[in-house]
Amino acid sequence: MYKSPVEEIAFTLKHVTGLQEAMEHGRLGELTEDLLDAILAEAGRFADEEVAPLADNGDKQGARIKDGVVTTPDGWADLYKRWAEGGWNALACPADYGGQHLPQSLYMATLELWNACSMAFTLGPALTIGAIEAINAHGSDALKNKYLPKMVSGEWMGSMNLTEPGAGTDLGSMKTRAERRPDGTYRIFGQKIYITYGEHDFTDNIIHLVLARLPDGPRGSKGISLFLVPKFLVNDDGSMGARNDVFCHSIEHKLGIHGSPTCTMIYGDGKFGDEPGAIGWLIGEEHNGLAAMFTMMNNERLGVGMQGVGVAEAATQKAVQYAKDRLQGRAPGWKGEGMSPIIEHPDVARTLVTMKALTQGSRAITYACAYAIDMASLTEGDEKRHWQERANLLTPIAKSFPTDTGLEVASHGIQVHGGMGFIEETGAARYFRDIRIAPIYEGTNGVQAADLVGRKLTQSGGNHVRGFIAELREIAANVRASNLPGFGNTAAKIEASLDDLAEASEWLLSALAAGKVAEASAGATAYQRLWGLALSGCYLAKGGLVDAGDGEQQNRIALCRFAAENLIAETAALKDRIINGADALAAARAIFA
Repeated sequence: MYKSPVEEIAFTLKHVTGLQEAMEHGRLGELTEDLLDAILAEAGRFADEEVAPLADNGDKQGARIKDGVVTTPDGWADLYKRWAEGGWNALACPADYGGQHLPQSLYMATLELWNACSMAFTLGPALTIGAIEAINAHGSDALKNKYLPKMVSGEWMGSMNLTEPGAGTDLGSMKTRAERRPDGTYRIFGQKIYITYGEHDFTDNIIHLVLARLPDGPRGSKGISLFLVPKFLVNDDGSMGARNDVFCHSIEHKLGIHGSPTCTMIYGDGKFGDEPGAIGWLIGEEHNGLAAMFTMMNNERLGVGMQGVGVAEAATQKAVQYAKDRLQGRAPGWKGEGMSPIIEHPDVARTLVTMKALTQGSRAITYACAYAIDMASLTEGDEKRHWQERANLLTPIAKSFPTDTGLEVASHGIQVHGGMGFIEETGAARYFRDIRIAPIYEGTNGVQAADLVGRKLTQSGGNHVRGFIAELREIAANVRASNLPGFGNTAAKIEASLDDLAEASEWLLSALAAGKVAEASAGATAYQRLWGLALSGCYLAKGGLVDAGDGEQQNRIALCRFAAENLIAETAALKDRIINGADALAAARAIFA
């Protein structure tokens, strides 16, 4: 049975990512340590007692569609209402529209808990938060006043409509079109696929954010506009009016996240309304919709990273419990009666500690990214630029490394269960099936790597990356200066990983400056993982240096040492692949000619 790791989450927020210092300096408004702990404790209770019990049923029953009406698994609609009534939807939303305006860091921490219990359930509410952010940042006052209060309260939900058949990552080839109307509205026509919670029974109204092209829109992605298209039109007094010309044609049959309806949406088919065309309102400027949509997508990319952390934590807990209960053979040194628990076998223990280290490292990376987002919103001038560049840099890493980790850890969890892990009865397989989508959607991890190398590495001419590596070197120096024997060779191992990161970064910067884009791109995925491993080692070490009075410091040091001496040495091989792998890749591609 999953138990929310509230203490571990609170420690990471306060002492690894910097929330404690920010609270002490009054930078986070009314948020105090007591309030932070209380919110996390209640979130943990809700996750354990309300969300977790419905997860297996959601997986087995799945979402269903009949005559265009989508029904979520039994109990889920009521669960959502309790979730919204608890104020969880409003946690980090703007206060002007009924939100609590608490830090993104805290919201992301709660998102980990919901995802650990049921990734499929959490997808819908998480997308609503992203839609709120996009509307708040780019919508007119009229749109914000009409839609945001009920979206913030959770009375209405939102969805994101980008993908079309033949237009996935390359949005420039999309065919959904928009037509202007004299009253200032637009009519939307087209089809969107893979629309998460595009139709459901959680709320009466669904506010779709839809990318479409106007007739005079330039070719390519620069000619796309963003529109707000409600399922039901909203009257001036806030009440719901007529059904809009948008509906769900079908839902997908998927490997995982079965309870989450993944919809094919039809706009402007003439099924509803007096004339064909779904009525929409422009968000932002015409032909500049991607800028507005990316506000939502950046939020969702970090949210997807939290899916990786949540699933990894749940899979680790399940595997540890099984390994304690399962008796098999006699482990070396076992002095008990009969067979030993498999957790006593060195290879199983190694697997479990690997799962734990990757999970905690991923948690720290995602929270650090959320903290950078918070600080960018709270500061001005050069400090704001610093934190914005930090958030920019960490976002692709915080999306990719934790989702890769979630998949790896879930696979390890099945392995620990042995044959029983391959049987659906144990529940270990669900984690693997659910998380498999996370490295794919919201921009594949390969796309994240290309973004990291092509755009984020080069910020301020590469100086932000250089400065960040210098900050991380201070952590290694502090470990060395601590003289705590439990750290073993941690300092040297972290220093070596940072040397690898620095050398790889400089090589990539030189290659890009010389116009060798293909060569730099060939090493992008390796570079992204190098960052993830180096950051994991540093953040685990930073946590190990803190005595929080909880009796866990030695455990944190032991986990850090294991990661440093067993996992992060991979950075040397990754660096070699980045610097020397492009020619071999170019030659090998010929085998597919």
